[in-house]
Amino acid sequence: MSLMITDECINCDVCEPECPNNAISQGEEIYVIDPNLCTQCVGHYDEPQCQQVCPVDCIPLDPSHPETQEELYQKYLVISGKA
Repeated sequence: MSLMITDECINCDVCEPECPNNAISQGEEIYVIDPNLCTQCVGHYDEPQCQQVCPVDCIPLDPSHPETQEELYQKYLVISGKA
């Protein structure tokens, strides 16, 4: 599953630079995660970096984008140009 940012986001700007896939950007009101680019940091790190730095824990799994670990890894390979 990709991740999502909930409306508890305080726009603190710490998550965006941590994303190795550039999946996080400023939305109209809060930061947003592009599910086509989010791999939960699979291929880069053991844990999602945005979740690690978020001070308000507003980055849960996005139930509308279910993916297996293998699917996330395959997406990582495509995004990184290693496919």
